[in-house]
Amino acid sequence: MLTFDQKLAIIASFPELQRKDVSLGRVNFHYEESVHEKKTVVYHLHPNGNGFVYGGLIDGVETDAKGLVNIRDYGEEELQSLIARSIASLSAGEASDSGAVQTDEETGYRTSRAEFWRGAGGTRLTLLFQEDLWFVYAGKELDMAFETYEEATQYLVDEGFRRE
Repeated sequence: MLTFDQKLAIIASFPELQRKDVSLGRVNFHYEESVHEKKTVVYHLHPNGNGFVYGGLIDGVETDAKGLVNIRDYGEEELQSLIARSIASLSAGEASDSGAVQTDEETGYRTSRAEFWRGAGGTRLTLLFQEDLWFVYAGKELDMAFETYEEATQYLVDEGFRRE
């Protein structure tokens, strides 16, 4: 199990999240660019290592009635992936519910089709599959659209971006 400080460092590595200290030493992290009413990605990260990540818009993830995933026993990669998927789900808008996911044939769960790419100076772009096209977003702004994944990733590489 990761410590509070380790989880805090992982969460803080997402520059689009804003830290909000709450009572009893707990910390929330908000995604202000969310296209949904929901803005809280990390809820009540506690000094004892317990906390929650919003997964209510992510298919194939077990959540409680509020759409939260308990991250007490999460490892580094699991936590990074869940937070990235949470941000992507809050970035995608309602249209993504039908187009930004694909079904994993082995598990039957729908998996996220969003990727984050980092460029010079820390610039971060999101590559998202929606409605049969690959879209590159800079925050909420559409940068480019492509018919294939290969075209989209080649564009990102040519522009100096690397997948996170």
